[in-house]
Formats: sequence, C-alpha cells, structure tokens
Amino acid sequence: MRLICALLVSLLLAPMARAEAPTYYRAKAEALVKAYVDAGRFSGAVLVAVNGKPLIREGFGLADREWNAAATPQTEFRLGSITKQFTATAILQLADAGKLGLDDPISKYYPAAPAAWSGITLRHLLTHTSGIPSYTAIPGFFDQQARLDLTPEGIIALTRDKPLDFPPGAQYAYDNTGYILLGYVIEKVSGEPYAQYLTEHIFRPLGMAHTGYDVSAQILPERASGYTLTPTGLKNAAYLSMTLPYAAGSLYSDVDDLLTWDQALYASKLISAASTKAMFTDYGHNYGFGYGIAVRDGHREWSHGGGINGFATYIARYPDDHLTVIVLSNIQEADTGRIANQLADLWFGKTAPAAVTLAPAALDKFVGVYQLGPKFFAHIARDGDHLTLAGTHQPSAPLLASGERTFFSRIADIEITFEAPAADGSPGLTLKQNGAERPAKRVDPAEAARIEAAPAAEHVAVAIDPQLFDRYVGVYRLNAAIALNITRDASHLYIQATGQPRLELFPQSQTDFFLKPVDIQVSFKVGPDGKASAAILHQNGLDTSAPRAP
Repeated sequence: MRLICALLVSLLLAPMARAEAPTYYRAKAEALVKAYVDAGRFSGAVLVAVNGKPLIREGFGLADREWNAAATPQTEFRLGSITKQFTATAILQLADAGKLGLDDPISKYYPAAPAAWSGITLRHLLTHTSGIPSYTAIPGFFDQQARLDLTPEGIIALTRDKPLDFPPGAQYAYDNTGYILLGYVIEKVSGEPYAQYLTEHIFRPLGMAHTGYDVSAQILPERASGYTLTPTGLKNAAYLSMTLPYAAGSLYSDVDDLLTWDQALYASKLISAASTKAMFTDYGHNYGFGYGIAVRDGHREWSHGGGINGFATYIARYPDDHLTVIVLSNIQEADTGRIANQLADLWFGKTAPAAVTLAPAALDKFVGVYQLGPKFFAHIARDGDHLTLAGTHQPSAPLLASGERTFFSRIADIEITFEAPAADGSPGLTLKQNGAERPAKRVDPAEAARIEAAPAAEHVAVAIDPQLFDRYVGVYRLNAAIALNITRDASHLYIQATGQPRLELFPQSQTDFFLKPVDIQVSFKVGPDGKASAAILHQNGLDTSAPRAP
C-alpha cells in the first residue's frame, strides 16, 4: 500500500468555443504533465486525440538519461500488458477465419494440459477467469528467473502442475499465464511465430512501423531506456529477458502507432464487427478481451495499463466521446493511469481544488516527522513556497495549500489536515487517501530514523493444526474496492486480493501469518464464537484493518 500515488485531479477547463479548445487544452495538459515531470515522477510521451486528431502529442523529460536524450512522440517504449489487446485481436482474427472457437478447450491446442484444465476455454483465458495461477506470482520469480530465457512451453510449465486458484469461470484474477497460453495457441493454429504473426497480420497492414516484439539484442534507433524510482533517485531498471512476458507483455510501440491502432479498432479493420463487440463486452468483472470495461464519471471507458521493468503505460478509449488518451513512460513507478484519467477529465471539464499561498513562517510550523503506522512515517519539509511529503523509503511529493491548515497534492491521491497545536506546540495531522483517513502525531525525527533503519523482522514458519484454518476462511473488506479472500485446502491457507493471484500464507503463530518473499503479514482477530472477526494487513510499515464481510 503506497502512500505516494497519483491524484485523480485535473485543471479547470474554462468555458470556451469548441474552435478554441485544442490550443487551450494543450496548454493546460502540458502544465498538468509537467507537474509530474518537475516532481521526478514522469518522463515519456503523451498523446490525446478527439476523432483521431491530436489535441496534444508531446514528449516530456528524457528518453535516455545517460545521453541526455529527450523523449519525443517518436520514442519507442515497452508496452507491458497493453500487449494483451494485440494478443486478443490475433485470437479473434483466427476465430473470424474459422480456425478456432473461443469456447474451445485449451487442451485442444495444448496436449500437455493437466486434467484440472479440462474445463478451461480460450474465453476463460481472454477474460482472466481460468483459475490458472499466474507465473509472475510465483514467490521469488523476478529475483530468481527474470534473467533467464524460456520458451512459451517453459513458461507454461512453471504453473502447469499447480492447483487451480478457483474453478474455471468462478472468479476473476489477473493472470499472465493465460495470455502466454493464448500466444502458444496463435502459433499452433497459424503456423507462424507469435511475433511474426502480429507483424504480418496487424502491424504491417496498419502501417505500424514503430511497433514490434521487443528483443533486447536488437538495435532500435529510438528505443527509450527504462528506469526505476528509488528514495535516492532514478536507477537503471533491472534486466528482464523479453522471452518471459511473451504474448502477455513483450511489445514496444510509440504514441503515433497506438493512435493508428486505436482508430483501426473503431473501424473494425482487423476483426469483424461481431468480434469487435465481443472484445469490448464486460463479462462480469469489468473486463473484456485485453481491455478493462468501465464507466467513469458517466463516460464509457475501455482501457488497459502496462507495467514492466523500467516502463509504465496506459491507453484509454472513450467510445461515446471519440476521445483517446495514451501515456507512455520510461519510469516504472509513473502512475500513467492517473495521468491518463486527469488528461481525460481536463477535456471533460472537471475542476481541481485551487491552491493558496502561505508565508514561509506559516509553513514552517508544520515541518516535522509524523507517525502513520508502526514503521511508517510522513516526513514534512518546506521547499521554497510549499511543503513536501515523503513517506518512509519513498521519494517526496509537493504539497499545495488549500487553506491555513489543509494541503493537497496534484500528483498524489493525498489530502492532509494539520490539527491545531497541542499544549506542547506540536500539531498532529490527518492524512486522507483513497477515501480512508489515518491520524498521526509528530514524533522525534531521531526515533523515527531509528525505526526506519531497523531491519525487517525475520519470519519463521511454524507447524499448526490445519483445522485452525477454518476459523479464518472468509472474505475481509480492506476498502470499498479491495477484499481479501481467505481460502484453504487440506494443509495450506491462502490469501487472494481482489483481481490478484492467490498466494500462500505461512503461519508464524496460530493467528499470525506471512507471505514469501515480500515483507507482508496478516494477523487475525478471533471473536468469542471462535471465528476471525477481522484481518489486519501489515504492509510497508502500515497496519490496515479489514473487517470480515457477512
């Protein structure tokens, strides 16, 4: 649970004649994105278009920091999971040609499928409802295997013999393995390698000359270098063998090609009208085929993000408004989805809170360290005419004043209210994020530094009676959007957050459990009836209570 995340906010779109809109919009959009760039939270390229005509098409920051090369609209970025919509389109093309059926069992194309997969269809794979565990959720996968080249068969084998997370079609859980299998099916049915198929049947017909399967050894003249944001600044992203994302995330592109792609989908140039409709149908979990399906502030939205070593991406389509928003970044932690939402909101005329200017002396009284959790602190500092906020082991973000004691961020979903000073002159604060509020008191900076520097506790699994797991099985509501589903089998306990893979919980006592290899723990409160009444999630130094749902 990150303290610093992007704020869904946009700038005021004043009443204007539609003829003046593009010029006005571009200036406001540039200012919006520049706030992220100035805070070190974004570099990349942005394109917003209405009816296929760009309102803004611009690069921001650097594509390569070692050579000081600027990002431009022609810069090519790894797309991550935006790849999935191209994989889905290839499957639909083959279906239109009568070469496969969406309700065909995966075993028809993958003979090594275990018996547990007998009920899994291609449609289940497209909609993340197969129940097959995602290979990227294997504990230690990115630490131990991310540099190794694997064939599609080798990737599938990583989870082939693991139990299903749930019966096919019963739930939704984002699953990269499912799209690896779809890439495998494309190759078997078409007789062409996945990369070649996409080039011959999608990219070349549309003239997408700056899109393809990313191969690290290949020289791409305008490829961006990828970076990761750390508390001490940006660093080169860790190497990832591009054989591993495969049909789930290995493509690269630029904003112009993605606009071409977007417009082709409107015209059903690549797939039939029926297949286009199927692609953008919600199958019960706000997901179609390679696209999220939603209604945001009254506007239908089809969107998808991508995250891969060194890169964060997002594409959103508003079909009723003919609005397309594309945000590509070479900073892995860039909140491209929030930026895309803000850019759309700017076009729709959504307003943002106004900032006021406070004197330095009025700001200085709030400077200090505030404890939000057992091991998590908010560091408030002054930077010229505004405050900054840095969470434990996180980079800082600017805070703007909306009143004498109230502050907000344009680049983070954060509102802070400082309390009136106590008898000792020390104010506390209340931080509001994602609809939740956390109070905090000012503490001694030296004591905070000592706690932050302490090594993470070592967790040792112990043996407990598996019958005790029954008291914990159930659903726990973390917030309005996320629930924790606790399940068990004969000898193991599992946790699954909404839309995420199922992970095993390891007991360190009868009520306390932990995950491997991340530093996340879950404790259960057991009521008089012998069943857990709540789960407490311990993550990143914060404790969040999740009451048991009825």
